Amino acid sequence: MSSPDPDGLLAEQLLRLTRRVHRIQKRHLEQHALGVTPAQSRLLRTLAHFGEPPRMADLAASLEVVPRAVTTLVDGLEASGRVRRVPDPVNRRVVRIELTAEGRRVLHELHGVRRAAAEEILAPLTDEQRRTLGELLDTLVGAVPSQGHC
Repeated sequence: MSSPDPDGLLAEQLLRLTRRVHRIQKRHLEQHALGVTPAQSRLLRTLAHFGEPPRMADLAASLEVVPRAVTTLVDGLEASGRVRRVPDPVNRRVVRIELTAEGRRVLHELHGVRRAAAEEILAPLTDEQRRTLGELLDTLVGAVPSQGHC
């Protein structure tokens, strides 16, 4: 009989939690009828953290996805008036992505939606457990190379 694999169990718990967080966030997004998917929400949040409008490649690198995935997300957000493609002031062949006023409004509303989802997810934890979880997550996130995620 083999002994339990504690790291394997932890990995499975993290994957289950990730799926649960995604489901809860998606449900909260749908309830607030903002018309954005979790992936679009993440792109809007990431876009807001750039000082100047980034290139598609910059967004793809920051989101750790292939550029084609960013193109699809930007297409949907542009169609709904939340972002726009703008030419680079120095190199007209380069396209940059910027938030529109509507995109900033939705981003503001998303903050409240994410907060409500987080409260639901963290509800079973005490304040002390939340602090401990935050410290543990900081350790884990800090151990992985980051490119400015939100």
